Amino acid sequence: MEKEAIVQAANDYIVKEKNEAFSAQVKELLKAEDWKELEDRFYRTLEFGTGGLRGVIGGGLNRMNTFVVKSATQGLASYIAKAFPEKAAGGTLSAVVAYDSRHYSPEFAEATALVFAGNGVKTYLFSSLRPTPELSFAIRRLGCETGVVVTASHNPKQYNGYKAYWNDGAQVIPPHDENIIKEVNAVTEIKELDKETAIAQGLLKIIDKEIDEPYQDMVRSKLFRPELVKAKAGTVKVVYTPLHGVGAMHVETILSRLGLKVITVPEQREGDGDFPTVTFPNPEKSAAMEMSVNLGKAQNADVVMATDPDADRFGIAAPDGAGGFTLITGNQMGALLEDYIFLSLKEQGRLPKNAAMVNTIVTTGMHKKIAEFYGATCLQCLTGFKWIADLMRKAETGSIPYTIVFGTEESYGYLVENEIRDKDGVSAAAMTAEMTLYWRSQGKSLLDRLNELYQIAGYWEELSIEKYFEGIEGPAVMKGIMEGFRKYPPKTLGGIEVEKVKDIGNSITIFPNDPNKKEAIELPKSDVIQFFLKDGTVVSARPSGTEPKIKFYATCCAPLTDCGLADAKQSASRKLAAIKTELKKAMGEVL
Repeated sequence: MEKEAIVQAANDYIVKEKNEAFSAQVKELLKAEDWKELEDRFYRTLEFGTGGLRGVIGGGLNRMNTFVVKSATQGLASYIAKAFPEKAAGGTLSAVVAYDSRHYSPEFAEATALVFAGNGVKTYLFSSLRPTPELSFAIRRLGCETGVVVTASHNPKQYNGYKAYWNDGAQVIPPHDENIIKEVNAVTEIKELDKETAIAQGLLKIIDKEIDEPYQDMVRSKLFRPELVKAKAGTVKVVYTPLHGVGAMHVETILSRLGLKVITVPEQREGDGDFPTVTFPNPEKSAAMEMSVNLGKAQNADVVMATDPDADRFGIAAPDGAGGFTLITGNQMGALLEDYIFLSLKEQGRLPKNAAMVNTIVTTGMHKKIAEFYGATCLQCLTGFKWIADLMRKAETGSIPYTIVFGTEESYGYLVENEIRDKDGVSAAAMTAEMTLYWRSQGKSLLDRLNELYQIAGYWEELSIEKYFEGIEGPAVMKGIMEGFRKYPPKTLGGIEVEKVKDIGNSITIFPNDPNKKEAIELPKSDVIQFFLKDGTVVSARPSGTEPKIKFYATCCAPLTDCGLADAKQSASRKLAAIKTELKKAMGEVL
C-alpha cells in the first residue's frame, strides 16, 4: 500500500471517528511515521463476515472501533428495513443489543443501539453485561427482527467483536449474511441519535430483569429430575469459573436456587477485559482451567465448570477417583449430554419417534453411534451453531421430519433447549450439574459413564490443530494451503489410505483411486476439505471465519471388540500423532 494512500485513508478515518481515543491513536502513528503499523491498520477494512465482525481493538479501518461498529450497524439496519418492509413502513422494527466484559464493549453496544435508533429501529439495550445465549433468548421473547451481541467470545484480550442475529435468535445465514455484507460495504452515511433523544422518542429502552428472570426460569425448566435435584443437591459441590466474563450472574443464581453448593474462583469471578489470570479465556485450553481445577482439588469438588467470557462455551473437569481431575473434551462432553438427554427422555416415555440430535461435520463420530443406540438420528451440518439452528428451524417448520432434542459442536458448544438458537453455556452448566448428581445416585462418576459409552460406541479420540497467518500476506497464504489440498490431495494421511475427499467449497466428492468417480455434496458451499481414510478416520481442514487461521480436525475410532480400553486408546493416539505430523509438514512447520 502506497504511503500517500495510507495517509489519505488515515486522515479520512480521523474525520469520521467520533471516539477520540481511537482517532488519537491514528494521529500519533501519523506523527511517528509508523508506516508498517499504519499499513496494517488501513490495508483493508475489517471485514463484516458471515458472522459479523471480529478484530483487534484500535483506531483504523482494519480494527474494532466505534466507527467500524457504527458502519456495520448502519448496513444491518438498512437491510432489515428491506427484509421487513411492512414493519419498516409501520415503524415497528425492533432490535436487541447485549455485550460482554471486553474492553469497549459497553461503548460499542451503545453506539450500535443509537445507530439502530437513528434508523427508526426500536432498540432494547441491556443495562450491563449479559451472556450471548440470553441475547438469542431476548430476540425471540421480544419478537425482534435482529439482535447484536458485542463480544469476541474466547479470543485474547486485545480483541473484540460483533455478532449479528436474525429474528429466530440464530446468527445470520445465507442469503441474509451476504445481503447484509453488501449493505455494510455500501454505507456512505451513518444515521444515529444521541442517547437522551433516543430514549425520549421511545427508540431506546434499557432492559435487564424482565429478560433475566424468564431466561433463568427457562433454563431450570429443562431439567429432567427436579425431585432428585431437590432431594440430593446439597450433596454435590461445584467449583465454577466465568474466566473474567459474564457467566457468574446466571450460573451462580441458577445452581444456587437448585440447592447446589457453588464455589466460584474468586480471582476470576468479576468481568475484566484484561483477563489478568489467563492468556486465552477459553475453557478448551487446559491453562485456562488451571485455577479452577486447583480449587476443585482443594475443595474436593464433584465437578469443575467453566464458561468463556460471553458464556456460550462450557467446559468441565471431572474427578478421576485418585485425587486429581480429568479435563473433558468438547466431543466427550457432547457425548455425555447427548446420552443423558436421550436416556432421560426414554426413561420418562418422552423420547419422540423421530428424535434427532445435531452436530457438525468436524465433530466426533461417537455421537452418531450413541444416537443410534437410542434409536435416534444424528444430523450433521456445517461448522458453526448457526447451521445447527438452521436445522432446528427446518424441523420446527416441518421441512425435515425430525424432532431435535440436542445440538452440539466440538468447540465446547451445547444446546439443550429450543428457546435459544445458539450455544448456551449456562443451560449446559445446569444440565451437567443434574447429570452429575444422577450418575452419582447410580453409583457412577461422569468418567465411569464415559467409559461405558466407549463400550457402546467404541473408543473415539480427536485432535485439532490451528495455525495463525497474521498480516497482509495471511489470507493469501491460507488460500494457497487450501488450494494445494484441492489440487493435490494426499493419497495417505498418517500412513492410512485416503478413500475419498469431500471438497465442500466446490460441492464435490472425489475418489483418489478412481479419478472418474465423483459425487455431489448437498451441504451449502463452505471452504472446507475433508479426507475420509480407509479405517474410518476423518480429517478436515477449514479456515476460520472469524480469525486469520486454518483449523485442522481429526476424529478416529478404535473398536473395543478385540482389545481393552487401554489398547484402544493407544491405537487411536498413534494414528492421530502420525496424522498431526503430516499436517504440520503441510503447513511448513518445523517439528
